[in-house]
Amino acid sequence: MCVIGAGCCGLTTIKALAAARIPFACYEQGSVIGGNWVYRNTNGRSACYDSLEINTSCPRMAFSDFPMPADYPPYAMHHQVAAYFAAYADHFRLRDRITFGTTVEHVRPAVGGWDVTIRTHGESAGDAARTERFDAVVVANGHHWDARWPDPAYPGTFDGEQMHSHEYRSAEQLAGRDVVVVGSGNSAMDIAVAAARVGRSATISQRRGEWVLRKFLLGRPSDQIALPGWMPWWATRARLRVGALLSGDTARLGLPRPGHAPGQSHPVQSEGIRAALRSGRLTPRPGIARFDGRDVVFVDGSRVPADLIIWATGYRVSFPFLDDDLLTVQDNDLPLWKRVIHPDLPGLYFVGLLQPVGAVMPLAEAQGAWIADLVSGAAALPDADTIRTELRADDRIAKRRFYRSPRHTMEVDFDHYRFDLRREQRRGRRRAARNGVPERRRPGATRHG
Repeated sequence: MCVIGAGCCGLTTIKALAAARIPFACYEQGSVIGGNWVYRNTNGRSACYDSLEINTSCPRMAFSDFPMPADYPPYAMHHQVAAYFAAYADHFRLRDRITFGTTVEHVRPAVGGWDVTIRTHGESAGDAARTERFDAVVVANGHHWDARWPDPAYPGTFDGEQMHSHEYRSAEQLAGRDVVVVGSGNSAMDIAVAAARVGRSATISQRRGEWVLRKFLLGRPSDQIALPGWMPWWATRARLRVGALLSGDTARLGLPRPGHAPGQSHPVQSEGIRAALRSGRLTPRPGIARFDGRDVVFVDGSRVPADLIIWATGYRVSFPFLDDDLLTVQDNDLPLWKRVIHPDLPGLYFVGLLQPVGAVMPLAEAQGAWIADLVSGAAALPDADTIRTELRADDRIAKRRFYRSPRHTMEVDFDHYRFDLRREQRRGRRRAARNGVPERRRPGATRHG
């Protein structure tokens, strides 16, 4: 079996495969473990910046069998998260089972499985490409690396510098400059707060308002103020509405008033945005209308001088190693059964291709365990018609819960999704038992080119 990527999603998948004694090869483009949480990752795809901290509290983010260190703060910094993943890999003896410095260039269907073309970098390897055949492939390459820019571009000409938030690393890039940050998400908030602190001027431009939650409520991490165990979606939505009410209305500080209820979009959290707005160091503006040399003109007719625009406009879901005629993603919309399985591509699995109201890591852990069950034969899939029917129903429900945008095509509720996946895992085991559980397959790799 082939696993693409050694970020948190790849790590927990190979841990499950190793526990099930399923042979695998794991390829990581960079030289270290941790993916998006590694500052200046050598794979060139990390969006990590120096002030980045998690938006989910440590207990809610940790893997089930490996708690985060007790001396971590309630919301860990990026370097602590990266160290946690490295410790996880070492504890479960996974590091030596990863091939680093290796790019997966092409994945295509083949007789009896999938052909995977890889290129290992470095002088000793000679940068030679080779192809290996696997029974199955797990795609765990992440979805926060392919920057999405405004399309179409805004009219006019801007004479300053433009960058995507993916290129942002520290406040040094903002110091002494007239900065306009475009976006409403967590990265936009963090960068705008930094610009307000060190920039000559700082502006945040938003076309759509968001409910900005505080990370702490009633003296506790806000995501821990909930009923224990599984909660139905209405309970999660109610918790988010209470959180929005207690956090305060950012529209009173000049940000756009949200046109949706709390819980109908991915949560945005910031402890610093309110202070930056109240201080006058950060100016809120509506959406951009056009550029005029060194000025940015907004839809309300106002304008500000700028020499740097940072587009915190999200990412595209893309798979450069898969041919377009095999898998097409429109506006980030890729419906998958249980966010793992494409009904037309047997043997191809996706891990971490979801945007939870909560943390990805425990959900990726559950996905990896389910895939190990399926590959080993410990669990069986339902028939194809059932998969397609459930996929369509789940897709309709998700699109009713959240407002339509490329940001919400993969949105799931943490507790409900985990409950649903565990239920399907139990059902799959019962199907396998009824069919007579086959002897575990040993899907290895056979090099042929």
